[in-house]
Amino acid sequence: GIMWFTAQHANVIGRLDPKTGDIKLVSTLTRVQPYGVKIDAEGTPWVSCNGAACLIKVDPVDMKLTEIRLPVAGTTVRRLDIAEDGMIWYVNSGQGKIGRYNPKTGEIKEWDSPSGQRSHPYAIAVVNGIVWYNESGMRPDALVRFDPQTETFQSWAIPSGNVYSGILRHMRAARDGSLLIHQSATNRIIRVTEKRRAAAR
Repeated sequence: GIMWFTAQHANVIGRLDPKTGDIKLVSTLTRVQPYGVKIDAEGTPWVSCNGAACLIKVDPVDMKLTEIRLPVAGTTVRRLDIAEDGMIWYVNSGQGKIGRYNPKTGEIKEWDSPSGQRSHPYAIAVVNGIVWYNESGMRPDALVRFDPQTETFQSWAIPSGNVYSGILRHMRAARDGSLLIHQSATNRIIRVTEKRRAAAR
């Protein structure tokens, strides 16, 4: 029931208790422009840094911040998501990559996005072990599917009608396992479903 939020340009992470109206704020250790927020299975918030190469772990009780430095220079992270196995997946928007941080071991691994350094990955969601994200620097916007097991990518142009700019700001998993994407330039929500191929006999 607690709401977590960021104030990007103020370099602040906040917590709101809607029952009492109490708001607590904490400043980031450096000017990192905190952006997207996700909560892991233990109730710990994780925050992406849109102005520096880092992720931030927030203690949900005392709001102590732990900064995890990411290895690639020029990295900026718009959003992140957390898989069922606890892995932190993030988009490296500044360098056209996606990355995975293992909070248990500290291991960080990154992969180049199909459209390269200027692809500007933005929204991200992990659904049934598959990583979905968009390349907002492309026209038309591309929806990308990444399978961590095979480390393979697939991508599709996202239809936007007669609007040439179709940037996705958010995506979420639906209860039925499909993917919901929000195309802000056309003000549409689109449902994405996977078609399974019949097994050969």
